[in-house]
Amino acid sequence: MPTLPRAVYPLLAGSALLMFAGGVNGLILPVRGSEEGFSSFALGLLGTGWAGGYILGCLVMPRTVGRVGHIRAFSAMTSLAVVSVLASLLIIDPWAWVPLRGVAGFAFAGAAMIVESWLNERSDAGSRGRVFGLYTMINLAATTLGQMALTFGDTSTYLFFVLAAIFYSLALLPSGLYASHAPNPLVGAKLDLPTLWRNSPIAVAAVVLIGVSNSAFGTLGAVYADRIDLDIGTIALFMSISILAGAGAQVPIGYFSDRMDRRIVLVAITATALVVDIFLVLVQPASVPVVLAASAVFGACIFSMYPVVVAHANDHAPDNYFLRTSGGLLLLFGIGSVAGPLLAGVIMSFAGPAGLFVTTALAHAALIVYALLRIRTRAAPTEKTEFVAAQPGRMSTLETASLDPRAEEDEIELERLDAGE
Repeated sequence: MPTLPRAVYPLLAGSALLMFAGGVNGLILPVRGSEEGFSSFALGLLGTGWAGGYILGCLVMPRTVGRVGHIRAFSAMTSLAVVSVLASLLIIDPWAWVPLRGVAGFAFAGAAMIVESWLNERSDAGSRGRVFGLYTMINLAATTLGQMALTFGDTSTYLFFVLAAIFYSLALLPSGLYASHAPNPLVGAKLDLPTLWRNSPIAVAAVVLIGVSNSAFGTLGAVYADRIDLDIGTIALFMSISILAGAGAQVPIGYFSDRMDRRIVLVAITATALVVDIFLVLVQPASVPVVLAASAVFGACIFSMYPVVVAHANDHAPDNYFLRTSGGLLLLFGIGSVAGPLLAGVIMSFAGPAGLFVTTALAHAALIVYALLRIRTRAAPTEKTEFVAAQPGRMSTLETASLDPRAEEDEIELERLDAGE
């Protein structure tokens, strides 16, 4: 097997450090906030703030990089991330944490886009698929390790805030010291809703509902685990096992989705997630093995939905439209991600911890009903794009899509020019 370009490795190292910091920061805030007695509504707003900042970063960063360059922009984003983490340590208050979490989402999106832009420039047609796969695997592993790091210290102290800040700072070093020249301009994200809707109505509706479900769980899953009295080690495992199961499940789910109607596959995995929702709401298990098993099944389903929807949307998309479709779906996912934690926080305030899975159950039930209606209305496409496993939507940017092997024949340069209009 041919080796990857040498310039790829420091960029992958920088991405790993960035994702590790994001894993620590993303888990310490809801855990510490719950310990401080923050309400479920306030903790849900953390996810809303993150999603809002993340969307803004995806929209603003291409123009920012065009003005100041990749290295300066990346330095600014890592600095903002460090400031947001340390300010959250200095001001233990939910109404300060929400905008600071928005700053972190903005900085994280910008930094990830810049790293992915460098990776895209350093990889060629022969290595793009392997670079994309390795990048996805490293990011998932680094995020998981960041979450599991919380098992090695006291979450009531400053330790994990400082640790996240340190790793955000370290993320600057590999690309900052190695990058010799700036790559092409970043890809710009645009929401062409009429075209997306004409191509695939189910993709438009489904990706919003998946954003609601996945962001609610990603933000408040740790709060749920804390409030059913799991210890910090189990909380970290509860969140991490869902991500790992989601990554592993994409291989068999992708296999079936390439060989049958993707909408049927989507309905099947969503129905399985709905069964877990109902189980956790009605039974409210206290057994740690049962809760962890439920998290694994749940993660395997919810983190596999997004790539199935992207593949289905691109089955119907015109030629050379992969980036436009993926970018539009990413923004729609972000809209759902803004609403999900807010809705779940409100329901949990009235229904207790199980309110999290009431929220996800509503989203999953709505997705199933609409998907079944669309299956009756429109036949499956006779020609398909290839399913490609992907990291969860809230960890993706349009630059992630440009790394996808399916974008090799796309009009990437046209999209980059669109970003500079």
